[in-house]
Amino acid sequence: MDAVWWIVLGAVLAVAEIFTTTLFLIMFAVGAFAAAGAAALGAPVEIQAIVFAIVSALTVLGVRPTLRRHRRSALESGEQPFGLEAIEGSAAMVLERVDTDHGMVKIDGELWQARAYDATQTFAPGERVQVVQVRGATALVWRDDISPSGDLPEAKR
Repeated sequence: MDAVWWIVLGAVLAVAEIFTTTLFLIMFAVGAFAAAGAAALGAPVEIQAIVFAIVSALTVLGVRPTLRRHRRSALESGEQPFGLEAIEGSAAMVLERVDTDHGMVKIDGELWQARAYDATQTFAPGERVQVVQVRGATALVWRDDISPSGDLPEAKR
């Protein structure tokens, strides 16, 4: 009967992890499943609790630092950024007029929908802009006053 209680606890913790997405509760679920194994082998309740505590602590101490290291952004870890992280902060060329409602830019050879980050700004075709943020499939852009005209791959063609 004790094994069933540990399995239920492990399942509840695993389901709770789905809603928190912190990968913290799942480590205690692993401890509960290990305690269920101890209970199935006939261990007394005290030993089950010790197995739960030790396995949970070992997974937290052993797995959590690795998970935290992998969750850091590429910019924080000094690695080459990829995906949206690589696009944010990059330069773009305006292809269609960009304002707060619509627009089109070219970022590293790809076409992106764009909106002006600042509602007071509009950008004409041919202007350089900088991607401040990406929301969904839309790049929020700002006037690029920093990079010289030769920095864009589109300008070299």
